Amino acid sequence: MKLVLASKNKKKLVELNTILNQLGIEVCSESEAGVDIDVEETGITFEENSMLKAKAVMEASGLPTIADDSGLCVDALQGAPGVYSARYGGEGLDDMGRTRLLLENMRGANGPRTAKFVSVITCCFPNGDVISARGECPGTIAFAPIGEGGFGYDPVFFIPHLKKTFAQLSAEEKNAISHRGRALEAFKVKLEEYLKK
Repeated sequence: MKLVLASKNKKKLVELNTILNQLGIEVCSESEAGVDIDVEETGITFEENSMLKAKAVMEASGLPTIADDSGLCVDALQGAPGVYSARYGGEGLDDMGRTRLLLENMRGANGPRTAKFVSVITCCFPNGDVISARGECPGTIAFAPIGEGGFGYDPVFFIPHLKKTFAQLSAEEKNAISHRGRALEAFKVKLEEYLKK
């Protein structure tokens, strides 16, 4: 089975294939499916944005499409950046710029530095069926970026029991505990059940 990924993020494509290849599922990029659309993320929840992306690319490609909407929710910032994680601080910022802004905004915040990464995976099929799963990974926000791996906020997302940030973990370690890894595991179970029908 082939799924189209409603994202242009190459690292996300690799991550999804690593987990879903075990089911004999190949995930291809939008460009491989001959699609190039930018879906406006107007939802106020991860569930809504994940559904918007999957549905739009499925309709454009005519193929089953998987989308992930994920982000970082920081308790001291009342859940920000949340669904705006990829657009935090506006269009002009890259991953490093957004991470710096987050750390600056944390400076004046009182209380614990607890946070969680959230991922919602949605798959839309041309027949109208939808499968959705959510995963969360709790952690804390480090005082400075540590590590070279991962992407986005990974260098400042610290896992206390591992004493490492996401950016210090191997791909295997990260997939085992990450929000996306957990959402994909839940999704995999639902998809296996769906494919048996």
